[in-house]
Amino acid sequence: METDKILFSLCTFAIFVGIVFSLSLPVFTTLFFDYSEYHFFIRQFAVGMICVTVMWMLSQLDPDKFLSTIGFTIFLSCLFLMGIMHYLPESLVTSAGGAKRWIRLPGFSLAPVEFFKIGFVYFLAWSFARKLNNNKKTLTEEIKLILPYIAVFILVIYLIAVMQNDLGQVVVLALTLAVMAFFAGTSLQLFMLAILGSVFVFLIAIFSSTHRIIRIKTWWATIQNMVLSLFPESIASVLRVEDAPEPYQISHSLNAIKHGGVFGEGIGNGMLKLGYLSEVHTDFVLAGIAEEMGALGVTVLTLVIITIIYRIFKIASRSPNKVYYLFSLGIGLLIVFSFLMNSYGITSITPIKGISVPFISYGGSSILALSVGIGMVLMISKKAKL
Repeated sequence: METDKILFSLCTFAIFVGIVFSLSLPVFTTLFFDYSEYHFFIRQFAVGMICVTVMWMLSQLDPDKFLSTIGFTIFLSCLFLMGIMHYLPESLVTSAGGAKRWIRLPGFSLAPVEFFKIGFVYFLAWSFARKLNNNKKTLTEEIKLILPYIAVFILVIYLIAVMQNDLGQVVVLALTLAVMAFFAGTSLQLFMLAILGSVFVFLIAIFSSTHRIIRIKTWWATIQNMVLSLFPESIASVLRVEDAPEPYQISHSLNAIKHGGVFGEGIGNGMLKLGYLSEVHTDFVLAGIAEEMGALGVTVLTLVIITIIYRIFKIASRSPNKVYYLFSLGIGLLIVFSFLMNSYGITSITPIKGISVPFISYGGSSILALSVGIGMVLMISKKAKL
């Protein structure tokens, strides 16, 4: 049976879009750091070609023979790397905000957390397929069954949210875990309990960190006037934050979206990327695309991402093997939650989480890791009855 050529083509197209905007958007960054004008483009192009090759090569393999080996190798090796990263010398790791997130290799840096997400999804798919089923159980029995996964996830929270100071990735993984467990056969009661527990942990993580509180205040400062206008003044005066930091990035992100209008200013003609919206080629790439390609361009791009997700879920639903079903579902969920959290963040619906746009944001690790995940799904698609 053949692989899903439509999924492969759509992912390749999305990677190509990211390559185009890696040339258009980081103009100010190249000037500020005195880089070559093709600095980001060459790197993104090279990574893009590797990603397409990796997807194609993985798609040719037999999932019955190779999927388990690849999945567990990624999961265990990245878990080990995240565990030792904090203790490695500065010469071997790259820091961001005081947290060590990238391992330096010859010519490039690697973020183990991006690959860990793929391995973690495989581990959950493999384990859920063995442990969980649709047989009726009491809530207490289900909680006992899910406790080992909670213990593993607490370790994940420590390695990512605490050691790497990256709460956004933990939120994506928590949501993915909860939804995968539900589709693996747990009850709606346990699913809702898991969501409430995740919210509780999320709130603890926010209020235990000064910079996260500042980020929440910055987000609230952007939307509070609109939201509080719906409440009586007596309530609004209590909820209003007077000393909130200036919402610099969000304001310029919204300005870029507004400036683009319906049809955009044209590729290369955006203004907000010229020192106003910093690092626009990474987390705020959708705002940069909105300014240059307009609402129409972003809509087309969103439809491409939605179709990619649909094809992955279709492969999942038609896979005869439960591990294949849950793994494909998990990869689709990673894309769903990453895209929603980024798009909601740049439009101030939710606080910014530092989550990249799948396939499109500049950054080799995130695109390569996702391409490995897609390659594994394409491998599975040969067994699915499409």
